[in-house]
Amino acid sequence: MASVNVRDQKIEQQRQLMELKMKQKRQNSGMVQANDLRVGSAKRPISGSRSRELHGYDGPMQFLMSPVNPDQVIPLQTNRISTYDELGNQIEVLTIDDDNSGEEEEESVPVCSVGRDASTDDICADAAVAPMQARVPRRDDSPSQTAEIEGSVEGAVETFVTTPAKHGTLYKCRIARDRKGMDRGLYPTYFLHLEKDYGKKVFLLAARKRKKSATSNYLISTDPTELTRQADSFAGKLRSNLLGTAFTVYDNGKAWRKHDHAKTRYELASIIYDTNVLGFKGPRKMTVILPGMTPDRQRVAIVPQDDSETLLERLKSQNYDDIVVLHNKTPVWNEETQSYVLNFHGRVTQASVKNFQIVHDSDPEYVVMQFGRISEDVFTMDFRYPLCALQAFGIALSSFDSKLACE
Repeated sequence: MASVNVRDQKIEQQRQLMELKMKQKRQNSGMVQANDLRVGSAKRPISGSRSRELHGYDGPMQFLMSPVNPDQVIPLQTNRISTYDELGNQIEVLTIDDDNSGEEEEESVPVCSVGRDASTDDICADAAVAPMQARVPRRDDSPSQTAEIEGSVEGAVETFVTTPAKHGTLYKCRIARDRKGMDRGLYPTYFLHLEKDYGKKVFLLAARKRKKSATSNYLISTDPTELTRQADSFAGKLRSNLLGTAFTVYDNGKAWRKHDHAKTRYELASIIYDTNVLGFKGPRKMTVILPGMTPDRQRVAIVPQDDSETLLERLKSQNYDDIVVLHNKTPVWNEETQSYVLNFHGRVTQASVKNFQIVHDSDPEYVVMQFGRISEDVFTMDFRYPLCALQAFGIALSSFDSKLACE
């Protein structure tokens, strides 16, 4: 009788060890499935035809009928072995076959968020863009494999955030969204940090949406405790039109209508989101207008003295002098994951309608800026020349505000 009890105890211990190992595997963030695309399978144009509806749901239900379901229970190969316990009684134990354990050590890039938040700002799954990674990444377009230098803050932060990025330098940043407090669910605060080695980071900018404003209006400051226009740390603002389809990033000057033109504000960028009035499903389409750059890589001053001189009006009138027009890179449709995907080179880990890359039509492999989700309230933001930190932060804030892709 004692031998039977000992054998049952041994089997129960083996079962508990197996359950613990499975629990650790499911909780391990590295176990999220990678989107290893075959060459040529994902490079297919996104169809504009309405005869075929494309679904890009990126939640956990996305994978239930998929062979790459990250939540599926992985069957374990077990072997039953006869042995003897310390009392000399013969017992049977279960062992786990680890022949395939080596495959889990390979680096993987998640396609979609598993168990990701279902917040109301990101519920339009048909427009979500997921990160992807090809089997053989090309060396010429990967930020991590080029000869680029990772940028750092030089001089005073107040000057650095408005200075164009150095040519050949990549600035890796992170945005944290704080929605805690009485009213921060509607008016969250955003904090921009420059990432450094060994997990360190340097604070650059903070922003918060202004209350009692007719349009979306974000104050941007170099001091997270002083988010007011009167503070010396006031760096600029982002403001939208009445429809929320166009945004403009300004410096800390004043509007030309409201003063004697002694300190007229500069326009640093404008962002236009294409409206979705016909109900087409798909990711957002963005147009970014920047001031042009001089031969010595200085920003052209855009200081409107009337409405016809703004960046938005210059684009409408097709006056391309002294401006640069960029667009978001078009994601591709992946049949295997049934979602739109972009290659963020490991910097983005969750699918989101906010994920985007900004490029120029003449060189779509040179990513001027990329932005994407890595957790519920944390996002990465990387930028290069000719952007500055204030411009890139303003473009990212417009992505938080706009919901046009879900109309």
